[in-house]
Amino acid sequence: MNKVLFIGKINETTKDIEKALREHFYVQICPLNKTSLDAMMKVVEPELVILSLVGAYEIDSIILRQLEVAYYNIPVITIGTESERDRFSTFYNNSQFENLLRPIDNNRIIEAVCRRLNILFEVQNAGVKIRNENEKKQILIVDDNVMVLRNLKEMLQAHYDIVVANSGIKAMTAIGKHRPDLILLDYEMPVCDGRQTLEMIRADEDISDIPVIFLTGVSDRAHIEAVLKLNPAGYMLKPPMKKKLLAVISKAIEG
Repeated sequence: MNKVLFIGKINETTKDIEKALREHFYVQICPLNKTSLDAMMKVVEPELVILSLVGAYEIDSIILRQLEVAYYNIPVITIGTESERDRFSTFYNNSQFENLLRPIDNNRIIEAVCRRLNILFEVQNAGVKIRNENEKKQILIVDDNVMVLRNLKEMLQAHYDIVVANSGIKAMTAIGKHRPDLILLDYEMPVCDGRQTLEMIRADEDISDIPVIFLTGVSDRAHIEAVLKLNPAGYMLKPPMKKKLLAVISKAIEG
């Protein structure tokens, strides 16, 4: 896990931020003390420093100067109000330092840490998910035919993390639990068909940009034109050829 040193006075605010950070990073707390900072920097060897400006006093200038001179290669994120930040405005001319204005959501703090450390992350309904670069992309396959779901899963699971749903409603539930990178969506389904499912996806701005590839078992021209009018990321006739399906998925995800 990436190492983060959190400098600040222990209070309910810092405890709450620390708890959120510990879900994703190795975090050590350091008091507002120059000697303690030097000791902790040697022991922890952090990749990033967070400094809470809550109740900031003159000693914090000493700590900021110490970080600027002795640890210039380590990014520093401060968290404080405009007045707290303005006390140390000269430091923010240096790209090493960045301030996040209080009050701030913990997820935004995690996003900022990820950005400064060049870590992949994605925003979900339940918060922020940090992704390993080698982690497989997730594909949600939606089809009312169990055999189709099984065959497509076997075809793709060596390349992607696969989640399946046998209806449009269950697909929306699955998306709410974890945002997929791409959706393979059957166009012909009872009750809630592919068109209606796509409309629900596009109506939600948090998931509207997920690429959707339609799967259809009907090949007449009028049917294909109806599918294409919905502007999906792609469409394929069932049963799809593995090589072509992988190529279409890769293009949609990368694009």
